[in-house]
Formats: sequence, structure tokens, C-alpha cells
Amino acid sequence: MEKKLDIGTVLSQGIGVGLKNLPSLLGAVILYLLTCWIPYVNVGTSIAMTSLPVELSKGKIISPLAIFDKKYFRYMGEYFLLLGFMSAGIAAASLLMLIPGIVISIAWSLALFLMLDKGVNPIQALTLSNKLTCGKKWTIFFIYFILCLVVYILAFIFMLIPVLGIILVIALSIVTMVAALGCQSVIYGILSAEVKEETTEVQA
Repeated sequence: MEKKLDIGTVLSQGIGVGLKNLPSLLGAVILYLLTCWIPYVNVGTSIAMTSLPVELSKGKIISPLAIFDKKYFRYMGEYFLLLGFMSAGIAAASLLMLIPGIVISIAWSLALFLMLDKGVNPIQALTLSNKLTCGKKWTIFFIYFILCLVVYILAFIFMLIPVLGIILVIALSIVTMVAALGCQSVIYGILSAEVKEETTEVQA
């Protein structure tokens, strides 16, 4: 069945998911910042932070302590390999002007999530992400464009308010972070709903 993305639905559900998990996400960020200087541990927690949208897409309240789960260390090699492929590909596309770089970024935006969630290898993750986002890149682009536009407008308005404006901008930054993670989780949840069929096709 064809998977569809609706801008309004993703934004409303994404913001809801983010706010529902606000305490947990803040806890995870604080724990990450407190431990990111510890060698080896910081690799696992970095991978865990990357996978937050995957956990959010499951509809449960996440635990901040989940970033220390040992399962994330299993993906160390694949994680850095995939990051290398993505960085090189996006950089090469960006040399052909900005738009190809943006297109490739959106096309591969699910790759890390798919690798960590579905267990596919880096190349399969890139291929599968490209297939799942095919025909949906404009929708994904406008979801984040609208979110950023609203945030910039509100931040501009808040900055006109003496003293209180700074507090409001800080609060807005936090809400924006969790809303963006929530939107990522909704997008991933929708597009990966039938990923078993796509994975079988990629692996064949």
C-alpha cells in the first residue's frame, strides 16, 4: 500500500510526540553532555542519540537511561562507515550547487534510522532510504521549512520583548528541538511502516 505523508499531520503529531517526551529528551541530552567526554562510552551514547526518532516512533515514553544501552555499541563500525558515505555523497552533490545537496540529504535522511532499527548494512540503508523518500522529498522539505519559518518568526517577536524575550527564546529553542525529533519520528514511522517488503527487495 502506498505510504503518504501529510504536512499538517506530521507537524501536529510530531510536536505532540516531542512535547510528550520533553522531560525524557531533556534528561537524555543532559546525561549525554555529562558523559560525552568519556572515551568509548561516548560512541555508544552518540549512536543512541542518533536513534532517538526511532524510539519515539514506537509510541512509547522513552527512558533517558536508554542511551547507555549496550546494544548501540554493536553498530560502531557500520555507524561511522555510513556517516562517511553520507558525508562524502552530500559533499559531492553540494559541489553541483546547493539544491542537489539538499535533495541527497533528504533522500538519505532515513538511512541511519533504518540501519539501527532494521539491521540493514550501510549501503542497503542508503538504498532503502532513497526508495522510501522517493516522491516525498518536497513534502519532507516543507515540513521542516514550515517548522523553521514559524520558529524564526516567533524568535524575532520574542526578541523584541525586553528580558523576558531571552527566556522565551530559550524555551522556544527547547521546544523546537523536541518538535523536530518528534517530526522525524512521525516521518520515519510512516515511511518505514512496510519496510519489510522494501528490505526484502534490497537484499534480493
